[in-house]
Formats: sequence, structure tokens, C-alpha cells
Amino acid sequence: MKRISSRLLALAGLVIAVVVLVLAVVNGPALSGSVTSGSVPSSSGTTTAPSPAPSAPLGSALESSAPAPANTSGLAAVNASQLPQEARQTLALIAKGGPYPYERDGVNFGNFEGLLPKKSGGYYKEYTVKTPGESDRGARRIIAGKDGAKYYTPDHYESFKFIVEGK
Repeated sequence: MKRISSRLLALAGLVIAVVVLVLAVVNGPALSGSVTSGSVPSSSGTTTAPSPAPSAPLGSALESSAPAPANTSGLAAVNASQLPQEARQTLALIAKGGPYPYERDGVNFGNFEGLLPKKSGGYYKEYTVKTPGESDRGARRIIAGKDGAKYYTPDHYESFKFIVEGK
């Protein structure tokens, strides 16, 4: 009986340790007491107000100040200003993180055709470019990579052009 109760005690201690660890991970430094949640320590040891969190998702307009990705794909390039108006509207939606008009916008693009640079699964996302006169999504898409590179296909993945944004 004594052996069972010591095992139960050890198990209870383990459960408590896991709960404390989970709380520490979820609540971050707030449990440590050294820095209050949401504050940022300064070099003088005091805390300052937190920096505002970015309101737009990654891959959005916030990154427009970052250098544009280089065209390492070997594909022909097209200036964003030369794209159809609907493609420029899709680029603007991508920059602000939506909302997107089609349910499938923002889903993973598998690059099964192998025309874009080879990357791991989930690297590319696809977005619909409206096609006037089409009753469905049409054939036009913009594919966005995690590095910020974007590609335009007017013919449902049969060909691509690298998009030079800002031009």
C-alpha cells in the first residue's frame, strides 16, 4: 500500500509540474514577476510601454518598406502597374490581409507544375484574380511566396510571370 501511495504522490507531482510549465508557456514572462505582461524592459531596468503590435499580417503592406524580393525564378517579370486592374486589386487585398472574395483565396498552392522555384509544402498561397464575364473563379491567379515574391498566371498555372511590385 505504501508503494502505491508513493507512486500516486510522484504522479501528482509530475502533473503539477506539467501544469506549471504549461502556464509558464502560455503566460510568458508574466509568471516570472520580472517583467509585467505587455511591458518592455529598458536598458535602465525600468519598464516602458509596449511597442504597438503590427495590425496587418505578415506578407502585407507592413513589409512594403522592406526591399522587394529579387526575381531568382528565371521567369519573365511584369511590373505590377502593367497587370490587369483586377490583379492590382488582388495585390492590394493581399497587402492588407483580406478580406478575400473567394473562399479558396489564401489556400496552399502546391506548385505541382514545377514552374515556380521549388520550395517546401505550404510555402506558396494562391489568390483569385477576378475575370470579368466569368461565372466562377476564372483562370487568373496570383501566387505569393513566404519570402514576399508574387507570381501572376493568366492561364491557370500554365505560365507565370514574376511580379515587380512598386513599379
